[in-house]
Amino acid sequence: MPHSHQTVGGGPKKVLYTLQTVARMGVGKAAKALTAKNTCKACAYGMGGQMGGMTNELGEFPSVCNKSVQAQSTDIQPAIPHAIFTHELADLKELTGKEMEHLGRLGDPVYKPARSDHYTVVDWDWALDHAAKRLLATAADRTFFYSSGRSSNEAGFIFQLLARAFGTNNVNNCSYFCHQATSEGLATTIGKGTATVELADLTGADMIFVIGANPSSNHPRFIHMLKHCRDRGGEVVIINPAREPGLVKFAVPKSPSSMLKGGDEIASDYLQPRIGSDIALMLGIAKAVIEAGMEDVDFIEKHSANIEAYKAQVHATSWANIETSTGLSRAEIERVAHRYGRAKNVVFAWGMGMTHHVHGVENVESIANLALLRGMIGRPNAGLLPLRGHSNVQGIGTIGVKPLLAEDVMAEMERQFSISLSRSKGLDTMACLHAAHRGEMDAAVIMGGNLYGASPDTAWAEKALNAIGFKLFLTTTLNLGHVHGHDESESLILPVTARDEEWEPTTQESMFNFIRLSDGGIDRLANVRPESVILTDLATRILPDSPIDFQAFKKHAEVRRAISEIVPGLKDLAEIDVAKREFHIANRVMHEPRFSTDDGKGHFQVIPLPQSPKAPEGRKALTLATIRSEGQFNTIVYEETDSYRNKAPRWSVLLNGKDMEEMGIAEGDLIDLASEQGKMSRLKALSFDIPRGSALAYYPEANVLVGTAIDPRSKTPAFKSVPVWIER
Repeated sequence: MPHSHQTVGGGPKKVLYTLQTVARMGVGKAAKALTAKNTCKACAYGMGGQMGGMTNELGEFPSVCNKSVQAQSTDIQPAIPHAIFTHELADLKELTGKEMEHLGRLGDPVYKPARSDHYTVVDWDWALDHAAKRLLATAADRTFFYSSGRSSNEAGFIFQLLARAFGTNNVNNCSYFCHQATSEGLATTIGKGTATVELADLTGADMIFVIGANPSSNHPRFIHMLKHCRDRGGEVVIINPAREPGLVKFAVPKSPSSMLKGGDEIASDYLQPRIGSDIALMLGIAKAVIEAGMEDVDFIEKHSANIEAYKAQVHATSWANIETSTGLSRAEIERVAHRYGRAKNVVFAWGMGMTHHVHGVENVESIANLALLRGMIGRPNAGLLPLRGHSNVQGIGTIGVKPLLAEDVMAEMERQFSISLSRSKGLDTMACLHAAHRGEMDAAVIMGGNLYGASPDTAWAEKALNAIGFKLFLTTTLNLGHVHGHDESESLILPVTARDEEWEPTTQESMFNFIRLSDGGIDRLANVRPESVILTDLATRILPDSPIDFQAFKKHAEVRRAISEIVPGLKDLAEIDVAKREFHIANRVMHEPRFSTDDGKGHFQVIPLPQSPKAPEGRKALTLATIRSEGQFNTIVYEETDSYRNKAPRWSVLLNGKDMEEMGIAEGDLIDLASEQGKMSRLKALSFDIPRGSALAYYPEANVLVGTAIDPRSKTPAFKSVPVWIER
């Protein structure tokens, strides 16, 4: 696609869309929701909290985007009419994800008995009594607890404590479907699994890498920082197989000059490697840096380990191999490497384009290697920044919603509550679903999210969820995960307050390790309850003799006190509701080269080049990456077409134009795309600027093509690098 014809990201259309959404919400309701002292409900970039709803930790106003408005528009909806629940599951299955989302808020508990074909409205006492009865009838090791990243730190802590006190460590969260590879890859290289930078560091960076991410759609406020970097004379290097229009040029809505001139150039340089070739590309950049003598020898000698083994691998990998793997020329790679070699303060940011592979951990380690090579970790204005999704996905992990806790955390939890906990490692998300598929899970407690829509191999996921005898959901709205995978099983869905409706203040953690305090307090629906209240009332019924005073946790200050004493780095959480002082978690931001490894050094990792996946014999191989549209957030779909990709409908496949010509496919043809897992029929074929042999299709619809293969280290499914082919 010629550059001159590309769509510009942002701009008047996004402003108009936001204004239309606000009008639909009602200006008064929208203003109240967006300006209250509550953390943004969209991505983990973070804004809001005690500085005001549209302000970030740097005091920048307005720090808001259409994703913020979209999230609020869902929560402001009226309750779903009871008449909806007279419809059979088969009727509800006909709805799209967008249509399900726009039925309204879930306003009352609803229940579906096993083998029943519809939900009915029930009262709260019956619902909680029944949930307790069903869980008590289930062996703890045949249950699992799953949370999205939408919930608060307070609810998440109660959630995992209830699960462990009940007797299971099968506790996990949605990071196992997104950034768990980041946590694992950073642990081996720098000794900690989160960002090493704070938001302020971006203001002093003179180069920012954006790798395997599309923040113009998924983290729009990050684009402001990329623009500011360019304004200061800095450089932005995009590494992405797809040439995303919003990463080439973006009209920043809050910048009048940017809007008037039709947008700002975002990318200084743009590399488009083949899908899944990132390890080879990172190795190639490192090779060019070393060959030009641009590595930071002093930093490496003082603050790193294993450099010789790493250099040996770099030298042993030929340029021919790197070029063949990536589809890029040596000159292109050297050009970016020399930009990197000249820069003084570099931040590396990445998304799920790096983590959604069977070698996702190695991808992240490759980024860390490259940063260590020039000493770009452990100093101000430079470092590592995983671009995380849900607004509190990092916080949910921090406070313990995961299968294995550190020994010091477990011991302190036992001491605080006078309990004894199992040290056995629980099952991760995919392992829980595999167990369910085998008939080894009898109950699941699912707090937020859409586990069905987020899982690979849609047919397999539906069968796994249907095999779970009893499922308890806590949610604000219905989604496809509440109607698919329920034909034979029993399901109870409880309506919860949105973040700004909480009865007690709550806290959230951004991708910058920054803890915000949300006031809550907005009253919209009469019969919804906070997750913490539901969980404590359930705990009292399930564990009446427990030494843990779950009822005390209805006061969130008591939950925060417990967290502050149990979880390292969160001491300041105890007084946050009194002091109103939001803070960075201790010992996370790295402005000095003191690593959290055993020897205090950053560790270079030697990573072999992975083998490319192959299609079956006789098929023309295409490599699929599942993608999000501009008009969605994770599994939530707000718009049926993608405004940044030529209005592509969700039921479409984006292909290289030359591949289309070679295969005799015309623009707009309806084609079938198949994999070993499934088939998508009558997809609209559209040309897009991606490497030869590539295909892009929209998640979660395209999950039908994705297998259950996982990264063996992070247990993250490979939503990228999927072998597919076109069926005639």
